[in-house]
Amino acid sequence: MKIHRGNPIVPITHPDIEAYSEAHTSPESEGVRALIESSDRELKYIDMLSGKLVGQLLKILVQVSGAQRILEIGTFTGYSAVTMAEALPDDGELITLEMKGRYINLARKHFLESTVAHKITLVEGNAQETIDELEGEFDFIYLDGDKLRYSFYYEKAIKKLKSNGLLVVDNVLWDATVLNPHDNKSQAINDFNKLVSEDTRVEQVLLPIRDGVNVIRKI
Repeated sequence: MKIHRGNPIVPITHPDIEAYSEAHTSPESEGVRALIESSDRELKYIDMLSGKLVGQLLKILVQVSGAQRILEIGTFTGYSAVTMAEALPDDGELITLEMKGRYINLARKHFLESTVAHKITLVEGNAQETIDELEGEFDFIYLDGDKLRYSFYYEKAIKKLKSNGLLVVDNVLWDATVLNPHDNKSQAINDFNKLVSEDTRVEQVLLPIRDGVNVIRKI
């Protein structure tokens, strides 16, 4: 079992059910599979990739929502950005925010090797600051950045999200530690989940997929 955040992964879903679900989910594109292999060669751990189930969920949500403009907070090596960009129309736009240099370099390489590079803009720097520099509204926002600041990014994102737009947030179960928060990150994510569930500006559903996904619609 791969070590994750210093502790063994606590499976939210039974591993056999997870494997069955992945086996019966539409395959990733050749470009995305190549990105995974490249990330695995370059990094010790790639558990921060969104994964097939979350990736395909994002792709379908982008398609059915008719999104034209996407904001991603937290790029890592580009898996989710490429997956979502594949679902955008040819004139669609995806802006992704990342501050860590190694991830930026890998993501840029992966974007250039993909078929959707023309749709993606990577903004370097601390997203707490760069998010305020972005102009206009977004149809779709994916949050998978600093877990300690989920509530901060949520408030920023809601203001930039169009009415009826979707905000999808990953890792909201955090290896099930939100059931009994015992550290800063699990407490921050638990606080975030409570904030969203009580927010009258939205309606949402928290799905126990992989490490937990919150799908939020701005009313």
